[in-house]
Amino acid sequence: MEQFLNSLGLLNLAKWNHELSIALRIVLILAAAWIVLGVTQHLIRTFRERITSRMEDREQIKRAETLGRVFRYIASVVVLVVATTLILSELGIAVAPILGAAGVIGLAVGFGAQSLVKDYFAGFFILLENQMRQGDVVGIADKAGLVEEVTLRYVRLRDYDGNVHIVSNGLITTVTNMSRGFAQSVVDVGVAYREDTDQAVGVMRETGAQMRADPVFGPKILDDLEVAGVDKWGDSAVILRCRFKVQPLEQWNVRREFLRRLKKAFDARGIEIPFPHLTIYAGVAKDGSAPPFRVQGPDSAAKSG
Repeated sequence: MEQFLNSLGLLNLAKWNHELSIALRIVLILAAAWIVLGVTQHLIRTFRERITSRMEDREQIKRAETLGRVFRYIASVVVLVVATTLILSELGIAVAPILGAAGVIGLAVGFGAQSLVKDYFAGFFILLENQMRQGDVVGIADKAGLVEEVTLRYVRLRDYDGNVHIVSNGLITTVTNMSRGFAQSVVDVGVAYREDTDQAVGVMRETGAQMRADPVFGPKILDDLEVAGVDKWGDSAVILRCRFKVQPLEQWNVRREFLRRLKKAFDARGIEIPFPHLTIYAGVAKDGSAPPFRVQGPDSAAKSG
């Protein structure tokens, strides 16, 4: 029996002690990695909370939260790589050849996944340069909507219809941010050609002043209504352009309310808001006489039939 156990190596105490020592060290490495990861995540979260508690700017708070998530992700990857390397060393697996092979494989994968690498680099600079944050309304890659998530690889948007768009960071070349500092609510108003434009502009200013004094919309408007004047001559209307300087993301609400109030004010003053008109020209004969223009109604069409 003793010979049989020796053949299996079960009585080789030195071997058992060595394997037990390796297993113990691996457990200690995993425990240490778990502790370091937990402490790191807690420190990053605490540091972010202390910074945001001193901030009053909502945009800066959103940026700090986004960067905090990125730093937690990077810390997790670093701890995982270090722990894996130490465990391989304890198992007697040479790390240097693996790293060399990983470098070659990584180079090959890099050529095959250039778009993925581009996404991560672009995402890093988007976060570093504070181009957009969670809660912003932006236009990127022919898509526009509310930013729900910003990662190193993609940006998730939700548009007004509720559709979710996932845009890879590598596709983002231009960011149109509609929620930084302030916004301009631009309104184009059409009036009939026969109307007095000065009178229409006066009604627009009056309506804008009323909104500025309104307890609901007043805090959303940062300055008095700015009237640019006659912007262009349309096919059936004279276009007057104006704008409000408003709080971020309030440009659409202010514009809709202004148009609602202005419609009532124009109706009360008898100012016409025109609709497209169509003029039909029947032409003239070679001698300069114009042929009679007849409108054939349903009765005459029935008689001719």
